This record gives sequence, structure tokens and C-alpha cells, in this order.
Amino acid sequence: MLVNAKEILTKAMKNGYAVCQFNINNLEWTKFILEECEKNKAPVILGVSCGASRYMGGFNTVYNMVTGLLKDLNITIPVVLHLDHGSDFETCKKAIDAGFTSVMIDASKYDLKTNIEITKKVTDYAKKHNVTVEAEIGQIGGEEDTVEGKILFAKTEDSVKLVNETNIDFLAPALGSVHGLYKGKPNLQFDRMLEIKNKTNIPLVLHGASGLSEKDIKRALSCGISKININTDLQIAWSKQVREFLSNNEDVYDPRKIIKAGEEAFKKTIVEKLILTNSINKI
Repeated sequence: MLVNAKEILTKAMKNGYAVCQFNINNLEWTKFILEECEKNKAPVILGVSCGASRYMGGFNTVYNMVTGLLKDLNITIPVVLHLDHGSDFETCKKAIDAGFTSVMIDASKYDLKTNIEITKKVTDYAKKHNVTVEAEIGQIGGEEDTVEGKILFAKTEDSVKLVNETNIDFLAPALGSVHGLYKGKPNLQFDRMLEIKNKTNIPLVLHGASGLSEKDIKRALSCGISKININTDLQIAWSKQVREFLSNNEDVYDPRKIIKAGEEAFKKTIVEKLILTNSINKI
């Protein structure tokens, strides 16, 4: 069942768990995610980056692939089709027009005033189509204070201003997480995370959750994180198992067998994240 993110994230925030966003890159990964989340009765957000959308053929192709799988696999759990890190209004509009039920507008590279202007334009359009909106403030993977006048770590007062002036549904504040693999020890700003949650009263999003410890994830949940984005951990698990399969089966050339070889490790990682976020049996 394709839905927007409002109801499932509001429920997650109220009950202290998080909904997982698993990024998709092809049909097989989408199928694996849907099957495992359906099996565990966990709501799920399918994240689609701009690059992944282009790789798969475009927003319309992705939408039709996902809705086709929902029907053919008899999926009953709530599923959100979400644009991850939409770069501008036109990109978000294209995703909305194609049928995406949620979009992220990432105008965090701009100053606060411009971020608000771009985000509000997206939100105004999205609300007309019953689509939820995520925004980002600060820059994921940045440092404290500013560089060339641009905010890096999210500040509470700026987060409140962004939320109040744009009517977004959920917020990704940059508080020490990074995309991809961590090169050093993560240093999440939990106190500020909780402060932003209490002052905005909307679900918060943790980008760059791959590689974080169980302790950090659990603490983030207690500080208001209601959506956790997972991509790198899935890529690592899948590619490791596929490499092992190919090294032991050099005569295999059928792409279906090669891609499917990573299914077990991929689904195991999904279940681990569902358990960690306490999102099993939440429908």
C-alpha cells in the first residue's frame, strides 16, 4: 500500500521507534526490501536518490516498478516512495508528478533564508498532491559553526524557523552523522537533537546511519529520531556476498543468479535494522 510518510512517522515519533528508509537501486533490491518488510510487518520508506532514479530510467519508471511490485507481491504494509536529497524544486516536482508520495528537498547548501524559500516552494506544491516533505538543515558530515557563511551543524533556532515557515513534515538536522563509511569515530550531538525535537515537535531524520553503533542508534531514538536512512550497509552486505559467490562460481554468467546471490546477506541486514529501530510489527 503506497502512502505518504506523515501517518507512519507521527506514529513512530509518538511511540519511540523509527521507520527505516532503505535506498533502492534496482528491481531486485526493491523486491528484497518489500518481501522482508512485509514478512516482518514493518512499515518502510523506499528512498530513491536522483542518481539512482536516473540509473533505473527515471521517476516514472521507478514509480511503475514499485507499484507493480506492490501488486504482484501482495504487499499490505505501508510503503512510502520517497525522493532522497532532491536538489531543487523542479526535481521534486518531477518526482511528485510521477507519483512519488514523499520528497526531500535538500537546500542545506544555501543560507537559511534561501533554504526556507526553496523548501517552502516545494512544500506548497507537495501539499496540493498529498505528498509529504522532508528538509535538511546544516550539512551532513560538516563541522561546527560555519564555513564561508554556510551553516554546517544544525542550530536549534534555525531549525525551528525552517519548520515554522515552511510547513515541512519531517526534518533532517545535521548533527554529526556522515554519508557513507565513517573515517573516524562518530560524534553525534544528542543534546541538540533532543532540543530540536522538543522545540519543533515533528519527526526527525538521521541520515548516515550505516556504521553507527547500536548504542548510538538507540540513543538517537530516545532523542527524537523517527526515520533512519540505510544505504551503505546494504551495499556492503550485498556486494560482499556476491563477490564470494563469483569467486566460487567463475562459470556463472546469468545476471539473475549473480544479483540474487546477495539476497541472503541483504535481507539479513534489513532484519537487523528493523530490530535495531524497533519497527517490527508496527502496522
